[in-house]
Amino acid sequence: MPAGTPAPAPARQHKPEAPAARTAAAPSGVGMDSAAVRAAMVRKLQGQGVSHPAVVAAMLAVERHRFVDSALVNQAYEDTSLPIGQGQTISKPGVVARMVELLCQARVQPLGRVLEIGTGCGYQAAVLARVAKEVYSIERIRSLHEKARDNLRALRVPNLHLLFGDGMVGFPRGAPYAGIIAAAGGNDLPPAWIDQLAVGGRLVAPAVTAAGRQNLVVIDKTATGVIRTELEAVHFVPLKSGLA
Repeated sequence: MPAGTPAPAPARQHKPEAPAARTAAAPSGVGMDSAAVRAAMVRKLQGQGVSHPAVVAAMLAVERHRFVDSALVNQAYEDTSLPIGQGQTISKPGVVARMVELLCQARVQPLGRVLEIGTGCGYQAAVLARVAKEVYSIERIRSLHEKARDNLRALRVPNLHLLFGDGMVGFPRGAPYAGIIAAAGGNDLPPAWIDQLAVGGRLVAPAVTAAGRQNLVVIDKTATGVIRTELEAVHFVPLKSGLA
């Protein structure tokens, strides 16, 4: 998402929308609608170190095949990112589980209010809705915002609010947040995100570090300041501002 900062979008574009209804039937065949397939995926994630009970339960419950294009449904439960249009991707299940687990670690369950930057197709938002009391998810690309709304409609997730707007500025009306998570990485973390994080809250996002590489970064906000921790290298789509 790097670019200049455009004029703010009209307030109505930031109005939370109710989850939308899905009309198409879930893909079938090759066991894509089988809980056993997800269970096998989750066992692999646990083998990679994912262990938080709420995260494991969420990854078991959310049907990833509902969020990928029909031509790619056979790859839905592989640990790989997949294209969702507009140059964007649905993150690997392993990356989703890792980031959500970081958000949950050493925190009261369920989390309070969470802000997701970059709804994409809606998969991670659905996972977050199972570990948090309330989720605001913002997407700057209108066609993806609408795709996520369609994908999530049949799931009827009452604590998930989809927003169309510029994620670089966050969503001040919902602040402060117990957690903020981003699905795109820029040269650094926008100050607005840190401002909107509650004291005791945690931000998990990719960002370019001093070494010039994109790494997973964790920000813990305390009463005396912020603590920044840089973790493993990752590869996310670029963080951009404005609407598309």
